[in-house]
Amino acid sequence: MIKKLFLTVLLGASITVMNAQQKNDTVIVELAKTSKVIFTIKDRSDLETLKHYNFQELFQDILTKLEANDTSALPKHDSTDATIEVVAAEEKSEDWNLHSSDDDDDDDDNDYGDDDDHYDWNMHHMHGNRWGRTWQSFNFDLGMNNYLSDGKFPDGNYEVRPWGSWYVGLSSIQRTRLGKKFFLEWGLGVNWYNFKFQKDNILIQKDDNGTTFVEDPRTGTVSFEKSKLEATYIAASVIPVIDLGDNSRKARIWEGYGNSFRIGAGPYIGYRIESHSKLVYDDGNGKEKDKEHDSFYLNNFRYGVRLQLGYRSTDLFFNYDLNELFVSGKGPKLNAFSFGVIF
Repeated sequence: MIKKLFLTVLLGASITVMNAQQKNDTVIVELAKTSKVIFTIKDRSDLETLKHYNFQELFQDILTKLEANDTSALPKHDSTDATIEVVAAEEKSEDWNLHSSDDDDDDDDNDYGDDDDHYDWNMHHMHGNRWGRTWQSFNFDLGMNNYLSDGKFPDGNYEVRPWGSWYVGLSSIQRTRLGKKFFLEWGLGVNWYNFKFQKDNILIQKDDNGTTFVEDPRTGTVSFEKSKLEATYIAASVIPVIDLGDNSRKARIWEGYGNSFRIGAGPYIGYRIESHSKLVYDDGNGKEKDKEHDSFYLNNFRYGVRLQLGYRSTDLFFNYDLNELFVSGKGPKLNAFSFGVIF
């Protein structure tokens, strides 16, 4: 792939140089993170030869010599009056002369201060490292959720089971580069709170005074399996992220990203679009599922802070709602939170 890319760039560079002035022209091709190829044209008549040049063979020779740490000159490939200078990752500079001219002038061919002679083909742009560039991806958040009452886990009828109280989120995320290792991840999606109560026979009742959690009185005659409260939100988030690996795209759990570390934190806001309670039990005639769709005085809006931590190909999240789950005075004072893995 890199050989074909190299060939394409150099052929495009040759066409660009044809439109330049009759001077020593230079093209800089940046590869990977710290390597670049500097291509200098001394005689414009060489352009016709360059159009038919076997750059793929030349680049293979260059890679072979770099892998072997061989700093000797390459054998001449063709009769052209051009020089390719390769600057490798360790800032080591080597020259491969492709010309057979006996004229060894003392002009500084590596002086690229003249904008008329300097054509900078920045391969970082092609690889997506340009500042302000945005990439789109999808996030799948999977984890658990719970809530706190005055900073403590509540007990009583609205105590939840951590296992089974699942948090699920689906989001379209845009990743915008703001600096070399600084990105802004912003997006819109849908997420679900699932609060599975510790007691399997909890009924959620709503009246004019508010929402209460009571035990179903049929205990003893009915076998209860689970009781839960579910809420669905449309949510938006804006998360500044520092990515020490300088990765343009978001890391994926099935991809490798070396030893890079990522951290980000920022706000989110959600709007409730649906909520319901579910009670599952067996009354002797088979399994029954009682669902009641209602607001239960849940706040229509939720807002909070999201923390993301990533290492290599694994990213974790932690969300904490700054506002209460229920409308003030209409339900228990609870602040929801969730945590898990980003796929």
